[in-house]
Amino acid sequence: MRVALFYHSLASDWNHGNAHFLRGIASELQARGHEVLVFEPHDSWSRANLVQEHGEQAVDRFQRAFPHLSSFRYSLDSFDPSRMLDGSDLIIVHEWNDPRLISALGRYRKRNWKVRLLFHDTHHRALTAREELARFDLSNYDAVLAYGASLREAYLRHGWGKQVHVWHEAADIRTFYPHHCDSKDGDVVWIGNWGDEERTAELREFFIAPAQNLSLQAEVYGVRYSESALQELDRAGISYGGWLPNFEVPKTFARFKATVHVPRRPYTRELPGIPTIRPFEALACGIPLVSAPWQDTEGLFRIGQDFLMAGNGNEMEMHLTNVLRDSALAAQLARSGLETIRGRHTCAHRVNELLEIYRSLGPAEMEERAPVLAAI
Repeated sequence: MRVALFYHSLASDWNHGNAHFLRGIASELQARGHEVLVFEPHDSWSRANLVQEHGEQAVDRFQRAFPHLSSFRYSLDSFDPSRMLDGSDLIIVHEWNDPRLISALGRYRKRNWKVRLLFHDTHHRALTAREELARFDLSNYDAVLAYGASLREAYLRHGWGKQVHVWHEAADIRTFYPHHCDSKDGDVVWIGNWGDEERTAELREFFIAPAQNLSLQAEVYGVRYSESALQELDRAGISYGGWLPNFEVPKTFARFKATVHVPRRPYTRELPGIPTIRPFEALACGIPLVSAPWQDTEGLFRIGQDFLMAGNGNEMEMHLTNVLRDSALAAQLARSGLETIRGRHTCAHRVNELLEIYRSLGPAEMEERAPVLAAI
């Protein structure tokens, strides 16, 4: 099968968590013998920021880590779907794309009845910025892939898409797996971006204050940290490591005894059941995880067994203290979390789901035959 994937960037994960899942899905499809074409805009915001801060060598690091993956960088003004996509069986378009591209691919689908066209949403804008999603013309798309049941419900409520399927993110276990480290030189690490104030209060309650109050050896990695945020971390005795390529995260996890998950506010309030990709990757690496609160409405994990959930800052301090002091508890969490990921939440599982969705859309030829049958 020939699969075309339109995403913001394959090469850059600078403030672009979708690159993690994209790389895993593309790798899994290739491993099964499918032809995979990845398209990204030549002026993608993530790649531009990555190169500006770290130079082209940052892109070279990605290429060395994923020598089997590459992408076509296109200009929307000169992009010709017929020239680039003819012969494709399946096209997936991520929501972080220009509305003009989304419309152009819809028109291409209308002219080419053999291809299947899916829209992939991994954000909270359907609820928090509905007018932005409403700009997208999905009338010619065969289905929507929503990364959680609550997001699917929003699409159905708004009447967006002919079909809406749940397609959660997952861990790329070719990249995310336990690494051995002779000694742990840190207590707790948090990997994530400071961003646009969507979880500042939560970070203070569930990570900064516990690390400071417990005098932990703590580190943070990520981007978009303001000067005031960096000063706040410094006052709390937390080291800041800057941008960390996602493929280097497993080795970083191996240096620490635990990690935390602090979801963004829009997900906990508007989109329950969607943990985003970080917990999947942490558990895949076999590191004990303590999470700030979110509702696992779809039963993705065994809370209390795969990881611990803290309802407030005091509980976070208690859980971290127990994990750091009790090696048996830490080992049990690591084993259980890894078991759940490998049993349910790998990119191989998601490719299985994707192919089943593709098959459920029915033989493409039926669309061409339908008018003939109706006339008889």
